[in-house]
Amino acid sequence: MTKVKFLLGISAMSIACVQPMFSQESIDSLVLEDVTVTARRPSAKITAGTPVQMLYADNLSSLGVNDLADAVRRFAGVNVKDYGGLGGLKTVSVRNMGAAHTGVCYDGVPVSNCQGGQIDIGRFSLDNVEMLSLAVGQDNDPLQPAKLYSSAAVLNISTAKPKFNRGKNFGGRVEVKGGSFGYVNTSARLSRKFSDKWTGSVDGIFMRADGNYPFRLVNGKVTTTERRINSDITSWQTEANLFFNPSEDSELKIKGYYYSSVRGLPGAVTLYNPVSTERLWDRNAFVQTVFTTRLSSKWRLRATAKYNYGFNRDRETGNQFSGGVYKDVHLQQEGMLSASAQFVPFRGLSVSMAQDGYYNTLSSTMSECPFPRRFTSLTVASARWTPGPVDITATLVNTFITEHVRKGDGPDDIERLLPSVSVSYRPFKNEEFYVRGMFKESFRVPSFNDLYYERLGNVNLRPERAKEYDLGVTYTRSLGSWLDYLTVTADGYYNTVHDKIVAFPTTYAWHMANYGRVIIRGIDVTLAAAVRLPRNISVVVTGSYTLQEALDKTSRTTKNYGQQLPYTPRNSGNAGVTLAMPWITVGYSLVGVGEKYFMSQNIPANLIKGYIEQNITLSREFTAGKTDITLRGEIINLADAHYEVIKYYPMPGRSWRLTASLKF
Repeated sequence: MTKVKFLLGISAMSIACVQPMFSQESIDSLVLEDVTVTARRPSAKITAGTPVQMLYADNLSSLGVNDLADAVRRFAGVNVKDYGGLGGLKTVSVRNMGAAHTGVCYDGVPVSNCQGGQIDIGRFSLDNVEMLSLAVGQDNDPLQPAKLYSSAAVLNISTAKPKFNRGKNFGGRVEVKGGSFGYVNTSARLSRKFSDKWTGSVDGIFMRADGNYPFRLVNGKVTTTERRINSDITSWQTEANLFFNPSEDSELKIKGYYYSSVRGLPGAVTLYNPVSTERLWDRNAFVQTVFTTRLSSKWRLRATAKYNYGFNRDRETGNQFSGGVYKDVHLQQEGMLSASAQFVPFRGLSVSMAQDGYYNTLSSTMSECPFPRRFTSLTVASARWTPGPVDITATLVNTFITEHVRKGDGPDDIERLLPSVSVSYRPFKNEEFYVRGMFKESFRVPSFNDLYYERLGNVNLRPERAKEYDLGVTYTRSLGSWLDYLTVTADGYYNTVHDKIVAFPTTYAWHMANYGRVIIRGIDVTLAAAVRLPRNISVVVTGSYTLQEALDKTSRTTKNYGQQLPYTPRNSGNAGVTLAMPWITVGYSLVGVGEKYFMSQNIPANLIKGYIEQNITLSREFTAGKTDITLRGEIINLADAHYEVIKYYPMPGRSWRLTASLKF
């Protein structure tokens, strides 16, 4: 992409990302009272001392978002690694801290993967998601589990709760999608109100795709059209939820979850060889429960428990393997307990405590598997003080980890005490304008693969250490009856990462090692506006822009010292426009990513070109009897851009999708 094209894309992105904000009192009521708000919803918390962005289901559907990874790309400062197609793995890194530093939370409970250390967000469906939020640093929920305080950033996935029209105790939704490359997705939800205190819901989601999309292969002056191989996927997801409200001040939520998939892992396309034979079988099941209660006007408590089971089978054929076949089975299990409390001694001061305990095990058919068992204790003390226009939150996180293995050597115990502080200041009483700042220390523990993987692991690894600094401004305002809101946020940040865990070449083989010091600095800017027009027509504009440097500062003797890290574009952003009319809704969105390098040296041979992907959506909602019907058509990658997120892993070109949804 030429610089001119990219600048045009960035100009379009300057109409960017957030929606209206509530006052400080409204935000407090959302946190402290669990109030259900039906008014216009924000896409960022401008009053918070840490950057928090949000996306809602209706925003995502109107902009033609494909999956969870595509949705997360709409957040400022996010880098999603995508290995192509629906079956390819997808991980998320926030402000280039690394995917292992990003926590993922599903309906208030952390999701973990001790084996790989990072979460494949591609396995989560958007069909039953009501809201996504991304908090840099930490969210301001005082009762969240301690683990969410410890991450450098947290992606929160919130699924829909049962909602019933007045006088009804039963409801549901059925949705069918179909599209290019053999894509079929069907989902259903049934909700039931058993009494004034008990409600429940069941979700079922089936998805499959061939994934055999065409792509262009360029070799010098020769360009050929090839077809992706081994990118198919078939998956099932089921959830059952039970909600119990014994009083206005208490709530019990119980969730059972099961996910199963069979997919091909598409390989790198090199030297005209697109062949890949690797197959992956995934099964994941968990049961989690969350109980929240208010004991008095000063005390709130929350208890959380979870059991997680993860099964993974990997199989690949080839002459490079003994007997022509490689196959391994891995089994992870986790038990988790968490308790948190909030105490409000007087207006303006809130004190919170949280204690988590995790027990993780891994068993594998790998010959050198030591069958590790890890116990993790996390303790958090946090205080929030709001003297007038100032909002100050300070937190201490203590982590203790001990690990035992059945054979071989295990790592030393780990204990860390890490602080964070955030400040938000409102200088003008009559304006929704805030200045915010944040400092946070965090670290990530070596995964089981880092420590024990066959011929690669290293039990002497140290945790990666990270520091985050953020300084920003936020502003929102409504101007008369025609401009519903105008919202702007801008944040500058500076991060450092020490003792990065990387695969490092030695004399005879690759070996995991602590190697590296990285400095990351950048700017995230978001802007949004909503305009009301005559005849019940409205226009909403959303988007974001990120300018980022992530520089290797490990050793001055290396050729890549001071150069941009691999897969880190300096410029990226997105924009979206939704035109809502009584008879039809039209949505247009684009995501733009600038040039980046796939190796440490920033030379032309290692360059990956930038791209702009555009989507357009048409949807119509109407009512037939007591049933609400939505019909939607989408064209994805409208301009048929051919690009790579990961080198040698081509992404799909233009595709289409049709959706029919019935809600009753």
